[in-house]
Amino acid sequence: MPSLNDIRSTFLDYFRRNGHEIVPSSPLVPRNDPTLMFTNSGMVQFKNLFTGLEKRAYTRAATAQKCVRAGGKHNDLDNVGYTARHHTFFEMLGNFSFGDYFKEQAIPYAWELLTREFGLDPKRLLVTVYHTDDEAAAIWKKVAGFSDDRIIRIPTDDNFWRMGPTGPCGPCTEIFFDHGEHVWGGPPGSAEEDGDRFIEIWNLVFMQNEQFEDGSMRALDMQSIDTGMGLERIGAVLQGKHDNYDTDLMRALIEASANATSTDPDGPGKVHHRVIADHLRSTSFLIADGVMPSNEGRGYVLRRIMRRAMRHAHLLGAQDPLMHRLVPALVRQMGTAYPELVRAQALIEETLKLEETRFKQTLDRGLKLLDEAVSRLGEGEPLPGETAFRLYDTYGFPLDLTQDALREMGRTVDVAGFDRAMQEQRAKARAAWAGSGETRDATIWFDLSERHGPTEFLGYETETAEGQILALVQDGKEVGSVEEGQEVQVVVNQTPFYAEAGGQVGDNGLIRTDTGQLEVTDTKKAAGVFIHVARVIEGQIARGQPAKLEVDHTRRTLIRANHSATHLLHEALRRHLGDHVAQRGSLNAPDRLRFDFSHAKALTDAEIAAIEAEVNAFIRQNSPVETRIMTPDEARALGAQALFGEKYGDEVRVVSMGYLADSGKGVDGHTYSIELCGGTHVRRTGDIGAFVIISEGASSAGVRRVEALTGQAALDHLRAQERLLSEAAQVLKCQPGDLAQRLRALVEERKTLNNELAQLRRELAMGGGQARVETREIGGVKFLPQVVSGVSGKDLPALVDELKARVGSGVVLVVADTGGKAAVAAGVTPDLTERLSAVDVVRAAAQALGGKGGGGRPDMAQAGGADASRAEEAIRAAETVIGGAA
Repeated sequence: MPSLNDIRSTFLDYFRRNGHEIVPSSPLVPRNDPTLMFTNSGMVQFKNLFTGLEKRAYTRAATAQKCVRAGGKHNDLDNVGYTARHHTFFEMLGNFSFGDYFKEQAIPYAWELLTREFGLDPKRLLVTVYHTDDEAAAIWKKVAGFSDDRIIRIPTDDNFWRMGPTGPCGPCTEIFFDHGEHVWGGPPGSAEEDGDRFIEIWNLVFMQNEQFEDGSMRALDMQSIDTGMGLERIGAVLQGKHDNYDTDLMRALIEASANATSTDPDGPGKVHHRVIADHLRSTSFLIADGVMPSNEGRGYVLRRIMRRAMRHAHLLGAQDPLMHRLVPALVRQMGTAYPELVRAQALIEETLKLEETRFKQTLDRGLKLLDEAVSRLGEGEPLPGETAFRLYDTYGFPLDLTQDALREMGRTVDVAGFDRAMQEQRAKARAAWAGSGETRDATIWFDLSERHGPTEFLGYETETAEGQILALVQDGKEVGSVEEGQEVQVVVNQTPFYAEAGGQVGDNGLIRTDTGQLEVTDTKKAAGVFIHVARVIEGQIARGQPAKLEVDHTRRTLIRANHSATHLLHEALRRHLGDHVAQRGSLNAPDRLRFDFSHAKALTDAEIAAIEAEVNAFIRQNSPVETRIMTPDEARALGAQALFGEKYGDEVRVVSMGYLADSGKGVDGHTYSIELCGGTHVRRTGDIGAFVIISEGASSAGVRRVEALTGQAALDHLRAQERLLSEAAQVLKCQPGDLAQRLRALVEERKTLNNELAQLRRELAMGGGQARVETREIGGVKFLPQVVSGVSGKDLPALVDELKARVGSGVVLVVADTGGKAAVAAGVTPDLTERLSAVDVVRAAAQALGGKGGGGRPDMAQAGGADASRAEEAIRAAETVIGGAA
């Protein structure tokens, strides 16, 4: 009996032998279709090849595509575990032709694979075709020898595929397997077609037409093939089973669940084991592809699946978290085909354990509330919507989880009442938000959030994605379209652009549609909506268009490096300065980083050097940068540092980097830096490149500021500093290593020469040229005025002291001509300072010189003036002050 792994390999090997490129499965989060929450078929990653927007090196391909259907139009969550063929996660085997072969080869490929490679009995196969597709019917007759009754013509859209209301489309042919007369059901198109006897195992789509808005069609220039065969379904057939959950892979997971809970896999808990097995696959693959549990978007769907599985584990009697213990069994089964499971195994286990631990704390209380509410209901009465909403709002029970629990009791939920309660809560939230101080114009973002939901951020995993333009906003109002040259704010359903938060600046980049192009100059966020501030640089942009979003990769790379370096810097500061260090502000921009932190005094050169060296040591370590999702309390218990100014909700993103050689020093035993952070970061610390501090100073009282550079900017800064040193050494005719000693010698020499020059100027001022040296007497007080030139203001105090010594007892006034303007100084000998103040004298003189103020001590004061030619007026003003005091 072939295993599911064997069947997958046989399928891919068959098409490889027939010239097909074996393309790896794309991620579960589609990057090229904004209308899809998850990848739900094999053709999703080839969508642009079918439409001709993209060309690749191959024209035929085959894949084993991982798929999830748990939200939106394709939502099988409610039926999983209760039916034979419903799953949240499944594998879709498919072969594709992009303008290469068509029906005449696709049908023989399918027939040969099923009957020769897989060995199915041709007598147990039949097919459907679109009722007008005579070509496909003729090929089936030729290849398989089918009679007309085994080629069933279907006139409905069940056998006609469309990519959308317009665009590529075409008829299908579906291949069915007959499980035998002992199973109830009839062939497709019959009244009993919903039975389980005839099971569709493969669908071949012939993409041959293009449909237009008016309903007309034309033949496509490039006719293509898109097929899909569920691995679980074909596996059940080839293993002689009628139930997908009885296949070897699913059975292994079911038995792992049974062993972990010490229960019978086929006993009363059979449904619980099936749910756990299915949900283990979907949750693990979603986490491996970068989806983390949250309260919105894809993360919310993941959480719903997780919690549904965890409730079923609870019903099996599991007292401790169970799901994470089953991950090794899944990796053993699927890790070879999907190595991303192996790479992400530790993250998957940790995420499941944390989520289940947290959920278990509220599960018992929630179920108790549910039981109490049900006990008050009449027979068959649905659970009131208000109660279901309380379970959701207070205990985190999604509506479908409550419905699943009630299903086992034969009850339903008043969904309309639930919706009313949800609307009431939104109205209260809106009122509270409107009164929070936000500007009136900003209410548009709340309106958009309420209408479309929060923007889903994809930027942790990718810098390019497709989105749908939900709104264009100008001057606080929505508009239908914008033209080239216009400024606009753009809202999309999902985006790789990071919105400014936590000190990290918003992303720049481009948004392209079929009709135009936008340059994004900033990204902000309000009410959960990402706002792309942009300008139309080409064509026209309209609301509702699909768009390709591309972040400026070079700029984002620089920002990521600076942000991760900020985390390393924060920890280095704490370790070298003390645990009192806490962030008080930050900026992570493409050209630099800035970090403000609590510390009372300036850093010494030795401290700066040590901090810089430590950061660079962890950069060279090149350790991985890891992220986890947990509650704020859990993160703080782990020792994570909270960033200043960041608002934290029910969950936080915890970023860890760096390993300690002495594991006893790490807050969690081994990690260097652990912080709560919602920003984008490098993959490994080595991606930062280098780190250099360029300044350190006071930001405010008790807060210091460090500015630094990373990567190429840091190297450029160091090279610039090196060039300056080299140029200075050449000017001073010495080696760079001798530069400090040479400069010290020059400074001392200059100081000596300046002192000698000042002394010569003073001597010249007192006795040479036209200097006035005669002493006057005013009211019994000697007064020595002096008008000089060639003497700077800073030389005046020494000159005044020398003149005071010459006078012995009296007042000295010196007015210096400093190039048209004046400097003035006054001195009073100690025996006269009780009667006269040099401050009063100098202020009077300064006023006469066209200046204001002046200050100093009673024995010495200085001031400035606007006009040195009024020196005589200054002397007379001084004489007036002296005479008044005498």
